[in-house]
Amino acid sequence: MIIRRLKNKDKETWLPLWQGYLEFYQADLDRAVTEKAWTEIISADRARGGFAAITEEGEMAGFVHYLFHASTWSLNDYCYLEDLFVGHEGRGLGTGRALIEAVYEEADRRGSERVYWITNGDNITAQKLYDRIAEKSDFLQYRSNR
Repeated sequence: MIIRRLKNKDKETWLPLWQGYLEFYQADLDRAVTEKAWTEIISADRARGGFAAITEEGEMAGFVHYLFHASTWSLNDYCYLEDLFVGHEGRGLGTGRALIEAVYEEADRRGSERVYWITNGDNITAQKLYDRIAEKSDFLQYRSNR
């Protein structure tokens, strides 16, 4: 498995995985939201970014998206790992871990103090991986969709 930055040419192979991710979370996004997300993920400013996991056959097996942002608790930015998805063919092969480690490396390169993410409470499979590579926070997420 090769982990590399997402590129503009990847959109057609990324899109079915993105749809799989949305289906997993039972989400239905307007096409304009997906277009905006893609544009920002591959933009040159690198506040947002993403990596792809590519198989030996050249197929995209998964992706990860991240976002750097300032923190009032740190001199350096934090890195929010926003989306992580591995298709059926890439599961159980260390793909998810490799994608997270790519974000860790990018965060280190940029001097970020923290990489963090959230997951659904019933996503037990993902939590088995997360428990091996990060600490679970005691914080709960609250949100207001307005």
